[in-house]
Amino acid sequence: MKRLKYLTAALAIAAALTPVSSAAGAEPYNWYVKRENGVPVCPPEMSFIEEHDCRFIDREAAASGDRVVYLTFDAGYENGNVAKVLDTLKEENVPGAFFVLENLAEREPDLLLRMTDEGHTVCNHTAKHRDMTACRDFSEFSSELKKMENEYEAATGKTLAKYYRPPEGRFSEENLEFAEKLGYRTVLWSFAYADWDNDRQPDPAKSYEKIVNSVVPGSVLLLHPTSETNAVILGDVIRTLKNDGYRFGTLEELFCNEKA
Repeated sequence: MKRLKYLTAALAIAAALTPVSSAAGAEPYNWYVKRENGVPVCPPEMSFIEEHDCRFIDREAAASGDRVVYLTFDAGYENGNVAKVLDTLKEENVPGAFFVLENLAEREPDLLLRMTDEGHTVCNHTAKHRDMTACRDFSEFSSELKKMENEYEAATGKTLAKYYRPPEGRFSEENLEFAEKLGYRTVLWSFAYADWDNDRQPDPAKSYEKIVNSVVPGSVLLLHPTSETNAVILGDVIRTLKNDGYRFGTLEELFCNEKA
């Protein structure tokens, strides 16, 4: 009986010391969008994103036909093309949102300062671009985002914006809940394409057509600024969209509108 009591007590202590994870689901998902009549829609198995502070499209704009589009960029390093993308955004006077990793903060602090100084939003893409669905404990998830915050502040003296994009679009409902607890808003996308492999860059003409033909009111575009193709075509994409009556919104505007 004594041994049983000791075992029961030990199990109770172990349970008390075990980190408590979120009640939300831990099943991992890889983000993608479906299209209905040309409009990006959330896949039904991921409809839970609507219960959290998460956007992939400006649904109010999509419903009303308001021609606003959001440019977002995932940037982990500089190869000369990120600066070219910034040059184009400056020339065209349009804002972008850059989701960055600690490598960029450590190696290119002046580039990050330029992003902020030129009116762009610098956001959290995690420190190491790891699979965040493996972070089942809130403190582990939190440390990855806070490390990026600290690296950015150390490099620039500024505060990282509270917008989060999960690496490779891989997340769980638990992750979204963790991000909310940290005060973050999660930004997914309504358009992306295979632009990230520097050794297999897509054809510029085909890429230009793919992007401009995929845009609808409220679109959130994900582009990689390290892409040589994107650096070449971005100006033409922006000018074409302007000629089609589009304006370029900020993440603040995106989150002022109805949940998507």
